[in-house]
Amino acid sequence: MASNSTSPTISTTSSSGNSEEDLQQKMDERRQKRMLSNRESARRSRMRKQKHLDDLMAQVTLLRNENNQILSRMHVTTQHYLSLEAENATLRAQIMELTARLQSLTEMLGYMQDLSGFCMDPVEQYPDPLLRPWDVPLMNQPITASADIFQY
Repeated sequence: MASNSTSPTISTTSSSGNSEEDLQQKMDERRQKRMLSNRESARRSRMRKQKHLDDLMAQVTLLRNENNQILSRMHVTTQHYLSLEAENATLRAQIMELTARLQSLTEMLGYMQDLSGFCMDPVEQYPDPLLRPWDVPLMNQPITASADIFQY
């Protein structure tokens, strides 16, 4: 009887040990599955992160190219502007010089007229202001047009 009582205890222990082993094995399987799942999730996350980084790098390249193009166009425009400013300054200086010459010539005509008594006044000679291009005030007046002149 004593052997019967120890035998069921051993079998209980072995069945309980077996169930503990099964439980441990199931836990190990779950842990392995979880580790594999976590590894796969981490791999997908790294791939998404790499793709996002690649997309950002491509966008940086595009934006840098666009920025370089804009800077190049701005440089060309600035050079054109400076060229026009220099040309305008030259033209303004020429206007001043020609205006001074015209004034000097007008004074000389006045002196000659006083000496000779002959009328050399360009205003009397050319009464129409459009025929007097040397008359500087006309150059400052804007040219105006209305839409009616384009109708037939």
